[in-house]
Amino acid sequence: MSAWMDKVEQQTRLAGHNRVAMLLFRMGDEQLFGINVFKVREVMRRPPMERMPDAHPLIAGSCDYRGTTIPVIDLAVALGYPSLRDVSSAHLMVTEFSRSVQGFLVAEPQRLVHCDGESLAAPSAALGFGSRVNAVTRVDGFLVAVVDVEHVLATLNANTTELSAPMQRIARVHDLQPRRVMVVDDSLVARNQLVNLFRQMDVECVVAQDGREALERLEALAETPGEESVTLVVSDIEMPRMDGYALTRAIRETASLRSLKVVLHSSISGIFNEAMVREVNADRFVAKFQPDLLAQTVLELMPERFEGF
Repeated sequence: MSAWMDKVEQQTRLAGHNRVAMLLFRMGDEQLFGINVFKVREVMRRPPMERMPDAHPLIAGSCDYRGTTIPVIDLAVALGYPSLRDVSSAHLMVTEFSRSVQGFLVAEPQRLVHCDGESLAAPSAALGFGSRVNAVTRVDGFLVAVVDVEHVLATLNANTTELSAPMQRIARVHDLQPRRVMVVDDSLVARNQLVNLFRQMDVECVVAQDGREALERLEALAETPGEESVTLVVSDIEMPRMDGYALTRAIRETASLRSLKVVLHSSISGIFNEAMVREVNADRFVAKFQPDLLAQTVLELMPERFEGF
């Protein structure tokens, strides 16, 4: 498995060019699933696990990972497959995102691949994957379902989406109306979190499910400036069709849009993202999901007075 992960550094060169590097795996049948390699720390054989009394049904237990106890999530159960909790041939995919480290049980890791972001599309309901798959594509002719692991983790964690009382007071003092923010994210959970946050700040939202839709809507709004205009864009990074890096580049290359403030908002944090934020000329990067920090960032980027109102 380490040989696969050694290839990740080569795959990072694709980032920022609307290319996605994924680790493929199976869950017991012929269906292929994928996860962004930047969320994966390591893949190993299933280690010994301790059961956790009264744990959520998706929690298979906990295990020792390099001296730290981490929760193990049965991804098979989350995707509607039989549990892998007691399957000795199962593998543990150790991930880091949303400021936490956790393991996911998978049946059979496959290989690292990369694909064009344009090839990723929202899954049809007829495919029957449910809300825990947020994109599909084809690799070598085979259908690949991209797992929304943020959605799975949100099922387990009751992370607050509420602004603190002091931050709500600060937002009211700034009086951001009638400015509007565009929220761009392919995850329904994340979009709802952001819309709720901006509702607490008395800021209206325009919502898009990926970078391509966001760019088309921004260009249309730019043709009719006024009360419908957008002041700031808060965008996820990994999305179908057009990712957040490519969206930011397109905004900066479009005369009518380049003055927009852009905040990239992702569950994947680290030095790499910080470098890419500078390269595509985004204004800020904020790791998901920190309501007060994101609100403070928005307040800093939005001027106290909005000309034209």
